[in-house]
Amino acid sequence: MNTEIIAIIVMFLGTIALAIPLGKYIAQVFAGNKTIFDPVFNPIERLFYKLTGIDPKVEMSWKQHMAAMLTINMIWFLLGMLVLMTQGVLPLNPDQNPSMTADLAFNTVISFVVNCNLQHYSGETGVSYLGQYWLMFLQFVSAGTGMAAAVTLFRAFRDKTAIDLGNFYEYFIKSCTRILLPLSFAVAIVLAFQGTPMTFEGKDTIVNLQGDTVQVSRGPAAAFVAIKHIGTNGGGFFGTNSAHPFENPTYLSNMVEMAAQMIVPFAMIFAFGYFIKRRKLSWMMFAVMTVGFLMLAIPNIKMEMEGNPALTSMGIDQSLGAMEGKEIRIGAATSGFWSIVTTVISTGSVNSMHDSSMPLSGMNELLAMMINSFYGGAGVGILNFFIFIILAVFISGLMVGRTPEFLGKKIEAREMKIAMIIALIHPFLILISAGLATAFPAQGASTLNNPGFHGFSEILYEYTSSSANNGSGFEGLGDNTPWWNISTGIVLILSRFLPIIGPVAIAGLLAKKKFIPEGEGTLQTDTATFGILVFTVIIIVAALSFFPALTLGPIAEYFSMR
Repeated sequence: MNTEIIAIIVMFLGTIALAIPLGKYIAQVFAGNKTIFDPVFNPIERLFYKLTGIDPKVEMSWKQHMAAMLTINMIWFLLGMLVLMTQGVLPLNPDQNPSMTADLAFNTVISFVVNCNLQHYSGETGVSYLGQYWLMFLQFVSAGTGMAAAVTLFRAFRDKTAIDLGNFYEYFIKSCTRILLPLSFAVAIVLAFQGTPMTFEGKDTIVNLQGDTVQVSRGPAAAFVAIKHIGTNGGGFFGTNSAHPFENPTYLSNMVEMAAQMIVPFAMIFAFGYFIKRRKLSWMMFAVMTVGFLMLAIPNIKMEMEGNPALTSMGIDQSLGAMEGKEIRIGAATSGFWSIVTTVISTGSVNSMHDSSMPLSGMNELLAMMINSFYGGAGVGILNFFIFIILAVFISGLMVGRTPEFLGKKIEAREMKIAMIIALIHPFLILISAGLATAFPAQGASTLNNPGFHGFSEILYEYTSSSANNGSGFEGLGDNTPWWNISTGIVLILSRFLPIIGPVAIAGLLAKKKFIPEGEGTLQTDTATFGILVFTVIIIVAALSFFPALTLGPIAEYFSMR
């Protein structure tokens, strides 16, 4: 077996093995149980509460949770606009990078606030070190926001009947201090030892192998790259993201970064089972997500390793695989695997250029974001999957002629309306936005570097990445224009907060209802049969919504190559 494949399997299984105890630890943290790190983090958290005047013991309803979330996100947005629009005259700018325009700053701040990190600028020339540190702060708090929202759902199903669901600020601060910070610190140490720079000095002057004198950007990259993966953010410190040799210097750093972006989404699924004391349910959820993930990842690895048939017909050796847009130190197999890891999990970091992927590999990358419920981002992945659980419960209830129930709570019309709205918001934002960009070529299509089917795929990918809070791109698109900055910014706002508010609202409504003990006729939601039903609902919704658009893009491009 190819050694790259062996490395991928070992890394993937190892990440699962680490995620299980991490999930147990996360459940203990949010349940308020004692952990071995209490002596370290309790004083830090008490300081936060004292400085902000927050009382973590004050319980909140689901509406108060969401109000708190929206309020602090608005504050971060306004501060971010101030920093990026004035960074040219602020300190920590040794390379004299200019301030951002209003539309670019709007897009950049929104994308980092919503955990997407869609970058319409090149990191080493577009942002000062102060700007990079503010964006790094947003990577922590955006991930913490998603995790705090997920814990609200956890509480709704742990308590039999409840109106108050804990304190949002407590969940948020614990997410950042007890989970994201120590994990990021560990990854940053590994990256620094592998060669990722961690300095405040500006560009360095070197003489390359050709004898030319060039300026090489550096900066506090190790810390930034660590939280970009642990928090499923994906923003690159450098323009080429984790394909850059400073962000991702070695094969070991490549494996560490892949594991880093998977471990928190994996662990949150197991944490749910530990928190509500239904571990079998969490394993069912994890199994469905893993099957979906592997159905996308395995074909991508195979297609990228086989290479481009058009080049093979010309007699060109492709024993290394389809290497256009890839790094030789990483290889085709690992690049293909990463391309699905980063789109399934909504990290959005790249170690190869997705614009150069084989057509059907690009389709799978798009599908991973269109489905947007296999693992997902830190915290929000389980919220997205929850919507499909509600839909599956409702459908199964209709099939057997029984009122749908999930974990002892009846699913009624109000919950179903919210679930359907949230399920349809995602395809609506992607397809309507892509349609508008295509219909008005002076605004959208004029910035394409590639015509035809691939050009449409670039447009479709940009809005899919925005709506899935992913941030990766088919980079054949000149996206730093007012049209792209503003239109994707609007999609980013709607696609982040509505899919958080919807599931939390459903959980809050269900929490108030009377708990119904399980009986002989109760639908068991922790079985393989129910898992198959959930998987089927996901596939049907994705296929019906997106197949026509995929036919016009990557599928048509694939047949044009035959």
